[in-house]
Amino acid sequence: MDMRLLKILIGILLLATIVVFGGFLYWQKQLDGPIALDEQTIYEVPRGAAFTRVIDDLEKRGVIDAAWPYRLLARVAPEATQGLRAGEFELDPGMSGRQLIAHLSSDQVVTYRLTIPEGWTFRQMRAQLDKAAKLAHRTAAMSDEEVMAALGHEDTFPEGQFFPDTYRYHKGVTDLEILRRAFDRMQQTLASVWDERDDDLPIDTPYQALILASLIERETGVPAERGEIAGVFVRRLQKGMRLQTDPTVIYGMGDSYVGNITRADLQRQTAYNTYVIEGLPPTPIAMPGLGSLEAAVHPAAGDTLYFVAKGDGSHQFSRTLQEHNAAVRRYILNRD
Repeated sequence: MDMRLLKILIGILLLATIVVFGGFLYWQKQLDGPIALDEQTIYEVPRGAAFTRVIDDLEKRGVIDAAWPYRLLARVAPEATQGLRAGEFELDPGMSGRQLIAHLSSDQVVTYRLTIPEGWTFRQMRAQLDKAAKLAHRTAAMSDEEVMAALGHEDTFPEGQFFPDTYRYHKGVTDLEILRRAFDRMQQTLASVWDERDDDLPIDTPYQALILASLIERETGVPAERGEIAGVFVRRLQKGMRLQTDPTVIYGMGDSYVGNITRADLQRQTAYNTYVIEGLPPTPIAMPGLGSLEAAVHPAAGDTLYFVAKGDGSHQFSRTLQEHNAAVRRYILNRD
């Protein structure tokens, strides 16, 4: 072969090698360099979206400068591009292209918080669910009975059956899933607490413990008082005394309650008014937390039978009706 021709071929080969190697380095730089974001952005990967569709969308939105490096990656290393997960992801400035792909394939989806406070009713919980952002609402048009049927518990009255807590979820999770998690959590917690109960309680079932815990929850917001409140209720049940707790009156009044209780309300016959019925009301009146559940099965020992609100969230406890009446005059009627 002519030496001149050989040199030309070698030169062409070297040039091609340089071009290919340079192209490879440029491709790697595109993948390893930062994405085109100036501020944190939430990006949603649609359910079932193909990798190329997501990449094209990222280019269209200006998250990446060009789609071709990622399309090439899908050809030469398909295993690196096949794990995209549906959901919302936080994309940060400075994130590289490779980090972007890894992030969209991770379980680090954006999550939201839904807080159900202790002492809330099922109605309040449903209203909170209806307002929750990014939650898929399935129950808004359902009755309480239909909600329980959808959860597989059609014969269960919903009040008190859901554990109050903060629940995390990501976009697309349904309100039924939150309800299911809260329901299962309450059943597990109640079963565990009931297994560790004190002896000689005047309640016979976990459901009665749930009812009692709901009364404790609604009577006090002071954690240290829960055991003593429980002790008063337990001793009154043991003695055959009516519980006479205002929250049951309020619950029995339903929508007619407008912020205060009258003497007539205390005498009104409802299934829940413990001023007129014997023993516990037929169902819980709210969602008790763990503290109230534990107090219901571990009441504080003592001899108090009465308590009255002091106006600061705490209560004055009394052993006798005479002491109680004096406390009522002091804290309710403002008389010495």
